[in-house]
Amino acid sequence: MTSASPNETRHGLIVAIDGPAGAGKSTVAAHLARTFGLLNLETGAMYRALALKALRNNVVVTDGAAVIALTHNTAITLEPGASGNRVLLDGEDVTAALRNPDVTQAASQVSIHGPVRVWMVNAQRALGLAAASGVVMEGRDIGTVVFPDADVKIFLDASVEARGDRRFAQQPATESKEDLLRDMRERDKRDRERTESPLRPAEDAVLIDTTGMTLDQVLERAAVIVANVARH
Repeated sequence: MTSASPNETRHGLIVAIDGPAGAGKSTVAAHLARTFGLLNLETGAMYRALALKALRNNVVVTDGAAVIALTHNTAITLEPGASGNRVLLDGEDVTAALRNPDVTQAASQVSIHGPVRVWMVNAQRALGLAAASGVVMEGRDIGTVVFPDADVKIFLDASVEARGDRRFAQQPATESKEDLLRDMRERDKRDRERTESPLRPAEDAVLIDTTGMTLDQVLERAAVIVANVARH
């Protein structure tokens, strides 16, 4: 485990949770935050917020230069709360808008651009280091890039079919299950094959394959992992 750089101050426990879409990261992160008194910061919401701004401004999300230009006058703030994060985009609460399937797809495309990821990583690391009580941070490159020095690293995974079933049950039926699975496979491919910060487990991450597990089993397993580290 590496330490923070000399000009960075670490406060509490840092828990990194990574994995593909639909693996259960948000649910596990929220549970761990409640159980251990940590702040829960969903970094994926930051990518969705930037994607929403790109869509609103008619910016082509595959145009890296145009997307990074947006960041020059963009402020994204996460405000943790009991029922989840509020996401403010340039001061506007856009939390509800971020679950739109078009925004989710655009976020995956926005995230492939190297300069965008650098901008996001800096912002995410600053949020994590500022959390005096400690933080649970979830995403796709938290344990490998944002916090390679995290105290706990968990990589959640599951078959695309299992993840698709969960996502279909959670969100309004805005698309068929077949379309959802196709979109998820395309997103997996982009996330795993992108040049900058591809989705992969950190070498020292604990892998939890949730395909055949109940939600209670997953939550219990993750809590045990964190508790074992917190005691030392």
